[in-house]
Amino acid sequence: MAKTLYTAEAHVTGGRDKGHGKTSDGVLEVDLRLPTEMGGQGGGTNPEQLFAVGYAACFEGAIGAVARRAKLETGDAVIDSKVSLHPNEAKGFDLSVQLDVTLPSVDAEQAVELVKAAHQVCPYSNATRGNIPVTLTANGQPVEG
Repeated sequence: MAKTLYTAEAHVTGGRDKGHGKTSDGVLEVDLRLPTEMGGQGGGTNPEQLFAVGYAACFEGAIGAVARRAKLETGDAVIDSKVSLHPNEAKGFDLSVQLDVTLPSVDAEQAVELVKAAHQVCPYSNATRGNIPVTLTANGQPVEG
């Protein structure tokens, strides 16, 4: 692997139902709870929510990087992300992701191209490619790729 730019560190106890997670720098600290939709008590966060926030934030950074390279101004990007948990045939679970990107100061065609390029740059996209379905939209238009 290439040079390491950054390593995030976290410590989790108790798992996803009655757990607690904290980053090594203490900036992020969360109670982990199974969502009520899955029969849990709720009242905390869960891995899917954390993944949804992380992926969206990373993807917004990738859009910024791609736009800067192209000398484009994207304005205030907004990303609505959904991470869904699905049972699979092996009695395990799979994930799927939907990222809906809004670039208010960019026309629809250019937004699609920026999102397509960002999907090639984003580390989360690169990690998930070929592993889980990721659906993208840009200013309401579907993005293939």
